Amino acid sequence: MGTLLNGFELAKKRRTELKDKVDEQLNKGNRAPSLTVVLVGDNPASQSYVKSKKKQAEEVGFTSEILILDKDASELEVLDTVTRLNNDKNVDGILVQLPLPKHINEDTIILAISPEKDVDGLHPLNVGLVTLNKGGTKPCTPKGIMTILNEYDIELEGKNALVIGRSRLVGQPIASLLLHKNATVTIAHSRTKNLEQLIAEHDIIVVAVGIPDFVKASSILPHHVLIDVGINRVDGKIVGDAEHESYEKAAYATPVPKGVGPMTVVSLLENTFETYLRRIEREEI
Repeated sequence: MGTLLNGFELAKKRRTELKDKVDEQLNKGNRAPSLTVVLVGDNPASQSYVKSKKKQAEEVGFTSEILILDKDASELEVLDTVTRLNNDKNVDGILVQLPLPKHINEDTIILAISPEKDVDGLHPLNVGLVTLNKGGTKPCTPKGIMTILNEYDIELEGKNALVIGRSRLVGQPIASLLLHKNATVTIAHSRTKNLEQLIAEHDIIVVAVGIPDFVKASSILPHHVLIDVGINRVDGKIVGDAEHESYEKAAYATPVPKGVGPMTVVSLLENTFETYLRRIEREEI
């Protein structure tokens, strides 16, 4: 049996470290970091997720607010809300919870968020900077994955990494971040042929396709590092994109739950704190 990469415990450790940093700023006379989440509609999963973000933000000493707009709110209303938050000196981080209702263009809303306050790392400017390895705010889930790999001293340089999934939230940015660490990266997806053969030829497997049990345990070898990003609900249980038995076969694996998921939220908080520090340096606070 390999080593499980415990994102749940690592996230607790990172939150404790972050709270210490916030306390240090408060002791210097600075105000607390501030995160505002915009939620459009009444999707139960989104409501639960944003409440968790607010709770964890407050636990580390942030001020946090959830702005709830009606599910029928117009795109202009959402844009007006984002503009107001962009101009609010007391707001350091803005997150618009996705997905948005179908009548609202997500790209238009993301583009409207100030790149400096875009703590989700989805604004095209941040995407470009991260891709070019020139700074920028990293998307939360890929950042969390890299934190896990670093914490467990998993060697990336010279390794062959297979990213299964091509989304702008996970697949594309994690491929860039692995490339920056001198891994040799291949991107596959749900329609890639000969996937089992590709998996066998690689050392690090990141699966993020949103399909339960997409990667079979029979594909996983003892040398693999398996990063399962999937969060799927099946028969009332949360399962990943890889079969549960895969975790025991790999050298290292992030389980679902308690793997990558907890690191996504703590990465959001770290992004917000980094934005807050930059604003202090520029005397915007």
